[in-house]
This record gives sequence, C-alpha cells and structure tokens, in this order.
Amino acid sequence: MKNRAAMTDTTLLLTITIVVFFILYISAVLFLGGGFAKPQNFLNILNNNASLIVLSCGMSIVMITGGIDISVGAVTCLVCMTCAVNLEQQGGSMVTALLIGLGIGLAFGLVQGYLVAYLEIQPFIVSLAGMFFAKGMTTIVSKEPVRVTNEGFLAVKDARIIVPGLGANNKLGQYIPAYVEVGVIIALLTVVLLFCLLRWTRLGRGFYAVGGNSQSANMLGINVRRTKFLAHILCSLLAGVGGILYFLHVGSGDVANGAGDEMNAIASSIIGGTLLTGGVGNVAGTFFGVMSLNTIKRIVSSLGFDEAWWSNITVAAMLCLFLVIQSVVLLRKNTSKQ
Repeated sequence: MKNRAAMTDTTLLLTITIVVFFILYISAVLFLGGGFAKPQNFLNILNNNASLIVLSCGMSIVMITGGIDISVGAVTCLVCMTCAVNLEQQGGSMVTALLIGLGIGLAFGLVQGYLVAYLEIQPFIVSLAGMFFAKGMTTIVSKEPVRVTNEGFLAVKDARIIVPGLGANNKLGQYIPAYVEVGVIIALLTVVLLFCLLRWTRLGRGFYAVGGNSQSANMLGINVRRTKFLAHILCSLLAGVGGILYFLHVGSGDVANGAGDEMNAIASSIIGGTLLTGGVGNVAGTFFGVMSLNTIKRIVSSLGFDEAWWSNITVAAMLCLFLVIQSVVLLRKNTSKQ
C-alpha cells in the first residue's frame, strides 16, 4: 500500500509539472509570440540544456533515495577541462575523451557512494567535499580556457540532426530546417532508459523503497547500503555524461563551465516532482522541470528583465510554489495514514 501510494504521489506531481510547463509555454506563445512561436526556439531549449537534463536525472535518482549530490556541477567542469586538454594538448581522440569523462564520473561515484552508503556520512558533506575537490582539480589541469580545434571533435560538435516538418522561412524567404544537436538525442535516450529503470526494474523499486523508509526496505530484504551506493554511482556517472554533453555544446574547457548546474539540477528535480524527503520522483517530471525552469528564464528575459537577479527571483518563486505543492502532498499522505 505504501509503494502504491508513493507511485500515486509521483503521478500527481508529474501531472502538475507537465501542466505547469504547457501553461507557461502556451502563454509565452500567445502573449509574447516572436521566437516562442518558432519550433526552433523550443528545440533550442533542448540544445542548450541537454547536459542539465542528464545531470538533473542523476540528481533525481539520489534524491529519490533520500540523499543529495551537490558535486555534479563541479564534476561537469572537471570533465570539460580534462577532455579539452586531452584533445587539444595531448593528441587525444573522441574515444579517449569519452573514456575520461565516464572514468571521472565513475571515480567520484565510487568514492562518494562508499562514504555515504557504507560509512554513513551525510551525503551533503560528502558531495560538498567532492565539489571542492573537483573544482581544485580543474584548476590543476588548466587555469586558462582551452578551446578545442580537433577535427574529429568538431565534426561531432557541429553535427545537426534535422527535425522534419518543423522548419521556418527566414526574412529572406529561405527555408531553414529545424534541428537538434547530438547531445539532445543522448539526453532523451538517458531519460527513457532511466524511466524504464525506475518503473520496471527491481533496482528502481529499491530506490523508492529506500527513500520512502529505509528500515522497512531493510526488513523487506532490500540491501539498503548497496542501493544507496548504486544510486550515487549512477548519479556521478551521469554527471560524467553530462560533462561530455556540455563539452560538446560549448567546445572548450573553462573553470567556469557548469557553474551553478548543481543548484539548477536540484531545482529542476524539485519542480519535476521529486520530494526532498525521498521516496517520490520521476525522471519524466525532471525533464519537464528542466524545460519549465528554462522557459520561465526565457520569458523573464523576453519581458525586458535581462538582469540575472530577475531570473533568480522568478526561479525562487517557482521553487517556493512547488515546495508548497509537495508539502500539501506530504500532508495528504500523512493524513491518509492516520
């Protein structure tokens, strides 16, 4: 019954997130028009946030188990810089860059997961240390920005996947096809695979059970420590994938890459319906959380409020709204138990 109730809460919060996103975007099209009415504008939200989608999905998995990981933004930065140096200064290839990115993510996941799951250190403290370590290592790798000119990398970076039927004519009357970058396809595949993992696998059900009540999960025969360990490994591995996608989008390594992405990932997860207390969440909701977060930022910018603080204020208000909604859901759950 508890598992069924949790899934009901997940569905409810997912529905709210999807409805909010469509209300935001349709309102922008109706009242602001301009770029919002063009399909490419919608696709550009995906192009610019493929990395954040992957990071947020990893964050959601950890949050579902009742934990958190604030190192993902710094890991993204470290992956970008290390891959850039490898390609530009060490004669590396796309294969070596991919292995480096995944290796860095896996290493952070193994260490942080072990400290959280088996030594029972608070995940916030562990990931805070991981964040500082990743930032320091990024500076050690290179203090200066590194722009990549490797032909193989640029071929992948500049590749465009045409979306048929969504193009538009420019001011000269020329038809410009709509497109997405390679990173978008990888991000969408990641969302689909994680959705299937959480919904139809024993490990996915274990994530929900551990986040809902770790003692009950242990009594049901679920290895709580191993489940938390795997959640952190998966989150950091996805941070490595997100770093690769970020690198493919910007084409360079810089100490400022991924700045604030950990906070954006947490915000997207919350907006997407993942409870901070664990046990409830859905990566499909997280996807729409990322889309909603960036849509509201574009709306604020289109209204002429280009200063960064206006976007921050709007995001804060949006977070408060969804936290209130989550509190209502929790209150409903507690009331039903009595």
